[in-house]
Amino acid sequence: MAGDAAERFNIHDAKTNLSRIIERVEQGEEIVISRAGTPVAKIVPLTRRANRTGRGSLRGRVTLSPDWDSAETNADIARDFGA
Repeated sequence: MAGDAAERFNIHDAKTNLSRIIERVEQGEEIVISRAGTPVAKIVPLTRRANRTGRGSLRGRVTLSPDWDSAETNADIARDFGA
């Protein structure tokens, strides 16, 4: 909704209508919260960095070597990071 004026709510109305406000933000709207007519906060949609479907979503896509957690591998990693 770039370019459109964000809808404004005073704090009392925002508290009363929080669920509805969140639904609107999920649809892409931006909402401004005001106190005594002065804007104090803006609620904007978050953009996801990764679309994860849940735990184990990479199952079958990642292959670990048998020694991935061996003492030697851990020592190599520690040495690479200067520990």
